[in-house]
Amino acid sequence: MVARVFIDGEAGTTGLQIRERLAERRDIELLSISQERRKDLSARAELLNAADVAILCLPDEAAKESVSLVTNDTTAVIDASTAYRVADGWTYGFAEMDKAQPAAIAASKRVSNPGCWPQGVIAALRPLVSAGLLPADFPVTVNGISGYSGGGKSMIEDYEARGASANVFQPYGLGFGHKHLPEMQLYAGLAGAPLFVPSVGNYYKGMITSVPLNLARLPKVPTGAEIHAAIADHFASVSQSGGFVEVAPLSPLDRASELNPEALNGTNSLRLYVFANDARAQAAVIAVYDNLGKGASGAAVQNLNLMLGVDPTTSLSA
Repeated sequence: MVARVFIDGEAGTTGLQIRERLAERRDIELLSISQERRKDLSARAELLNAADVAILCLPDEAAKESVSLVTNDTTAVIDASTAYRVADGWTYGFAEMDKAQPAAIAASKRVSNPGCWPQGVIAALRPLVSAGLLPADFPVTVNGISGYSGGGKSMIEDYEARGASANVFQPYGLGFGHKHLPEMQLYAGLAGAPLFVPSVGNYYKGMITSVPLNLARLPKVPTGAEIHAAIADHFASVSQSGGFVEVAPLSPLDRASELNPEALNGTNSLRLYVFANDARAQAAVIAVYDNLGKGASGAAVQNLNLMLGVDPTTSLSA
């Protein structure tokens, strides 16, 4: 059976990447709207209701409008905006988050695609909170850097216009109210939002998230080996069934050349690293992935595959 898929917002960065990944699929018919009709609500409504799966690559308010236009009980929706990421009735589309998550996504009619920043943070922290190595009220700090494509069309145009003169490292979100904080807190299992300081670099795509852990005040201080084992165990069963999260071996390195934000570009992989100094009761969990791959369009295609009941790795590179 050929599934009809409509990408609402296919001209944007994420939409274009999803379309590119699906273009050669024989099990999918891509429905498309002409450029002059993209703002025609009746035309969009027609395609949204004709689709088996609608993928929304739109700003929040436009995504909510599209959801309201779906009037049947058959069209499944994957929303790539922040509109529904912590909303009741929506399944969070981080397939490797827990062992049961792929089945939950497969059974859902409403899936919220994760934000790029939260996936590395959730992957680092959820296993540790679940295993009892970190309390839910642990004071979490998150740092990271992403390529400028993560800022959308306006940031891409700005960086490409400035070229080599663009800032090579620009912290932002310094009002500490980043839109991804609610999903970081909820799905990492935290009692409060982390202190999050993201940065953008003068390169197109790829990202690193870093979660430093100052463990000395915990009643029982976990070792680096215990932190690594908890994370590795958490993702082992999901990875065996088509997951894309991998955990690098624990190694006492001072630095590692593979900690390059562009290392996994063009793939749907997310690689976790654990570094620790047990004598100082300090550790860091670092994630490397493509902000346009696992961080956006790759995750959407993975969720689509699960919802269609096909191999979740279809059209995706590990």
